[in-house]
Amino acid sequence: MSVHRNATVRRRAATGIALGAAVALALAGCSSDESPSGTNTADRPATSSPAGASAPDRSPAPAHNDADVDFTTEMIPHHRQAVMMAELVEGRTQNRELIELADTIEDAQEDEIDQMAARLRSWGVPMGEHMDGDMDHGGMGPGGDGGMGHGDMPGMMSPAEMVALRNASGAEFDRLWLEGMIRHHEGAIAMADEELAHGIDPASRALATQVKKTQQAEIDQMRAMLGQG
Repeated sequence: MSVHRNATVRRRAATGIALGAAVALALAGCSSDESPSGTNTADRPATSSPAGASAPDRSPAPAHNDADVDFTTEMIPHHRQAVMMAELVEGRTQNRELIELADTIEDAQEDEIDQMAARLRSWGVPMGEHMDGDMDHGGMGPGGDGGMGHGDMPGMMSPAEMVALRNASGAEFDRLWLEGMIRHHEGAIAMADEELAHGIDPASRALATQVKKTQQAEIDQMRAMLGQG
């Protein structure tokens, strides 16, 4: 009787060992094919790159280009001459509309000069004397054209025109100032068109758009003041 019982115990032990081994193998198979969340990794695409592989070398897009620099460095002295023309209004005319327009132009363009100067500094572009600091408010700096030496820029007043404007008063001053500022604004619009055609800096392009809009409206106003509207 004890022999039979011992044989039975041995068979049951062997059966338990076999079942335990089968369960262990099944669990091992599951762990190799499934992620901890139960997703079958065999069906999931590989996400790792081959050894030594890297993303293509991409340089960041430039924040500005030469057209942006040219527009900014030239528009600063262009604006400065308009500011000087506006400053000449005091004491030379009693035309209230012209005085108010000159104040508007002076305020707007001084603010834009500050914006452009800050932009050049952020780009590491050096500013010459004609762009950094005060110029001769009489309109005749070392270059003979308001301290700028940029008579080739569109719309700029010549040295002789600045002298004539400074020496005029009353109705003659009004006429010379309005005619000169119309040409000056038309030159600024031409420069803005160049920026919009070739520049890439968003802030410079936004300024060019603003120049076109604002100064064209002022041109229309000045032409009406001259009886040309």
